Amino acid sequence: MKPVDLFEASLSVSAEDIEFTLRGQCEVPWAEFLLNPRRLRGSDFLMRWSQGLWSEERLMEAVNATGDYFAIPYGPSSVAPTGNVREHELYFERLEHAGLGDVKRPDLLIFKSEDEARITETVQDLGGSQELPFIPEDDATMEEIVRTAILALECENSLWRASQMPHYGQDLRPMRRLSGKPGLPKNAVLPTVIIKEEDLQPLRDWQEQRRVEIHIWHAFYDMAFGLPLDRAFDLIHSGLIEPTVQTFQAPGGATTRKTIYKFYYHYAYQVGEATEEPELVADCITDKNGHILPYVRFEGGSLTIGDQGLRVLAEANAN
Repeated sequence: MKPVDLFEASLSVSAEDIEFTLRGQCEVPWAEFLLNPRRLRGSDFLMRWSQGLWSEERLMEAVNATGDYFAIPYGPSSVAPTGNVREHELYFERLEHAGLGDVKRPDLLIFKSEDEARITETVQDLGGSQELPFIPEDDATMEEIVRTAILALECENSLWRASQMPHYGQDLRPMRRLSGKPGLPKNAVLPTVIIKEEDLQPLRDWQEQRRVEIHIWHAFYDMAFGLPLDRAFDLIHSGLIEPTVQTFQAPGGATTRKTIYKFYYHYAYQVGEATEEPELVADCITDKNGHILPYVRFEGGSLTIGDQGLRVLAEANAN
């Protein structure tokens, strides 16, 4: 399998999530869509890219709407340009050329609202949030920003209505494959909080070095769930959650097999629920030759932090 660079990795889609590949004998003009010089094969990649940006914005807005806390984008995927895919690509190329492509940072940082003015001014002095991934974390100013944070978030998202998934609401029960430990059949379809195995140790290292607790917030269309990173490690080591190997495909066609962990929502807390659903807006991009690739993007909508999510934020603030 070909190695996947940072840009293509940011757009990679799990093979099981690719649902719009066109099949048949007819020629599809945009199937070999050229994106200077990447090839985007189908709308899935653009949809997933758009959805990822939208979900992180909703989570930030939800935190900011509490009035007691505010969030800023921090990791490369969160601060990369959102105007178009080409700008996104150039950003990651710049990051790789700077030798920082392998640095793992959480996507968002959360602060107390009383620190908002100071943190915002400090980030602007550094060149804005898009410049943060290019500044070493041992820089004194960066250390001050991270030290002020009460919580760090790694964000994931899924194209599902969690409440309508077939096994949502079912209780865990003893599973033979788990040696009698509670679980559900392997083919069960229910909300989970997902973490890639390759991210687990780098995130834990960051947490230990920066002394800021990391939680994974997984956004669905209608709600979001959260899981502390330490709790994820405990669930894996206790044998309650098994690894799953999936094939990921990048826009250029390269595939790679990655191990992920799917944590039942039963082990997570509910961050919040959607109070206003987003609109699905038809959009497209056009290459330099005039080829058009259509896709659907998310626009608007809102998520309100619920009691469990507020309790987590309050506990992080108290620590």
